[in-house]
Amino acid sequence: MIRILNYGELPDSEIFARNNPTANVEDVVTEIIQNVRERKDQALLEYTERFDGARLTSLKVSGEEMQQALQSVEPEFLRILQRSAANIRKFHSAQVRSSFIINDQPGIVMGQKVIPVDRAGLYVPGGTAAYPSTVLMDSIPAKIAGVKEVVIVTPPVKDGRINPYILAAAHVAGVDSIFKVGGAQAIAALAYGTETIPRVDKIVGPGNAFVAEAKKQVYGQVSIDMIAGPSEILIVSDDKSDPAHIAADLLSQAEHDKNSSAVLVTDSGVFARKVQEELEKQIPQLDREEIARASIDQNGKIIVADDLYKAIEIANEIAPEHLELCVDEPFAYLDSIRHAGSVFLGRNCPEALGDYMAGPNHTLPTSGTARFSSPLSVDDFVKKTQYTYFTREALADLAQDVAYFARKEGLEGHARSALIRSGK
Repeated sequence: MIRILNYGELPDSEIFARNNPTANVEDVVTEIIQNVRERKDQALLEYTERFDGARLTSLKVSGEEMQQALQSVEPEFLRILQRSAANIRKFHSAQVRSSFIINDQPGIVMGQKVIPVDRAGLYVPGGTAAYPSTVLMDSIPAKIAGVKEVVIVTPPVKDGRINPYILAAAHVAGVDSIFKVGGAQAIAALAYGTETIPRVDKIVGPGNAFVAEAKKQVYGQVSIDMIAGPSEILIVSDDKSDPAHIAADLLSQAEHDKNSSAVLVTDSGVFARKVQEELEKQIPQLDREEIARASIDQNGKIIVADDLYKAIEIANEIAPEHLELCVDEPFAYLDSIRHAGSVFLGRNCPEALGDYMAGPNHTLPTSGTARFSSPLSVDDFVKKTQYTYFTREALADLAQDVAYFARKEGLEGHARSALIRSGK
């Protein structure tokens, strides 16, 4: 049963369960990465047979396999994928940055170019944790950014096939290539390239502890999006909300993982007990009852605060991945929210809406990193290059100041480089 606590009974740092013990996989991942770097496709084929039970002759999903998948997926789901993709495109298209140029002084031109990365790699979990929504969320921003080639790596099932819903989502999103490989070995392949899988510039997407560790180890060789922790939801609600709705929203995250954190902050002790009762009614109704039960009992909490303003303070301190504001006038509180991955406003905006259909990205910072990082966006798939142009006359106007500055830092070569062109 979820615990009910008065604010102050527990330090803010312990409201979310963030220090769950994880397996030490560093050495195993290091070995896998090195093996893939040296033996490339052969290593991938061996790991796929060893870890996924699939004996493959080819790593790449063929056009025929894609067509078979599309034919096997219900037309209704394809319609929903298209609708979701349209909403995601609409939101992310507004994020596109423009290059700029400044030439308001004679003889001087400065500017910045916004350039997409050449190739992006998306890791997509397979098996029971197959998320076609993640395919849309991670690939559509890359396409909008102008990335020339977007590839997916995802583990096959034992018969060598890829989940058809993942393939359908990849088709809708316009993904260029899909490869049948998962785990740390897939991350290594994206980072260093093999005979079949191209080396990428950016790796994004969720995964297990081995995937997360591999992303850590290849960072610097390639860019990555983030190291995601267990899912989190913080709900701020007064007693006017329906307890059944709040309980359902808490469970939408609790069913992800036993280490997920689902927390309610309310200004009503009576409402807290009603939500507690609702959770006990709803948990047995879930297919993932065991996971949700463990998450709620071990990590779930209901915090009773003095008022909603204190609840907002708690939210900013925790910096949750998902924040629901279940109140009558949610926009009145929005400016006070400084640290949250994604905010869901009002009583009719469950977090699940954001996972699938609303449009804003669902790849979000966890474990308090929303204090300094952002959801996945078009910005993740571009880089900026700046440029400067000076005429001889414009340089002469600044050369003495450049030299003076350089000599203050003890760099005579810098000073001479500025002065030599101006004849001084």
